[in-house]
Amino acid sequence: MTLRGLAREPLVHFLLLGALLFVLYGWLNRQGFAAPDEILVSQQQIAGLVMQFERVWQRTPTATERQALIDSWVRDEVYYREALAMGLERDDPVVRRRMSQKIQFILDSGDPAAPTDAELQQWLDDHADKYRLEPAYALQQIYFDPARRGETTGSDVAAALRALEGGRAVTGDSTMLPARLDGSATEVARAFGTEFESALRTVPVGSWQGPVESGFGLHLVRLEKREDGRVAQLADVRGAVERDLLHAKAQAANDAYYENLRSKYAVRVEDELQPAPGG
Repeated sequence: MTLRGLAREPLVHFLLLGALLFVLYGWLNRQGFAAPDEILVSQQQIAGLVMQFERVWQRTPTATERQALIDSWVRDEVYYREALAMGLERDDPVVRRRMSQKIQFILDSGDPAAPTDAELQQWLDDHADKYRLEPAYALQQIYFDPARRGETTGSDVAAALRALEGGRAVTGDSTMLPARLDGSATEVARAFGTEFESALRTVPVGSWQGPVESGFGLHLVRLEKREDGRVAQLADVRGAVERDLLHAKAQAANDAYYENLRSKYAVRVEDELQPAPGG
């Protein structure tokens, strides 16, 4: 067969392409082809060491510092290889945990496909209680301190309420409590206590009411808005639902991967309570 004829052979093309890919792979992965007793400090490795130095010291290392980084890395590599050769990694709980964590990191670094709207809605339907929206309030409050006012607290609050109903301004006692709050039931309870928040569920909206008791004292309250708790719609909690669904999918994939690996091993657990033979 002539040289021109060989040039037209698909098999020749295939062999040449394979050889080219092999050479390219070897060039890109030169460290992987290093001899067992050779330590190759690649340009990529050096760049990583320099980047770590710059991140810590906020400057580029000098030539001496750069060489020191390389020498330190080589020292670690020598010790690491010798430790492996001596089997020092075996039966070491720290190394065992670290290697297990690396496998877990590889599994967790995957990029799962974005769930569809139907999947998100199904997840929300199956876990509706978890995403139920709690009550929310927008309120104003005026605080009265029983410890400061003593026996006149009740009459002072009643007089203040009449003044507010008459359109007059009222000033209560000084406090670090917010005079106005617009937030969820949890935020209100965090500021005023659960007893106060529970009372707001039956307080009429749009007018001054009270006194409403809290762990701090008495309050006159004007509810500007109250939203009762309700089952969430997907638009309300889409971000949280998507995050939880992706986490559940990743966990299921990890569990399946583990079960596949686990099936390769026969596990035998010695029972320390089992009597020894002849005992």
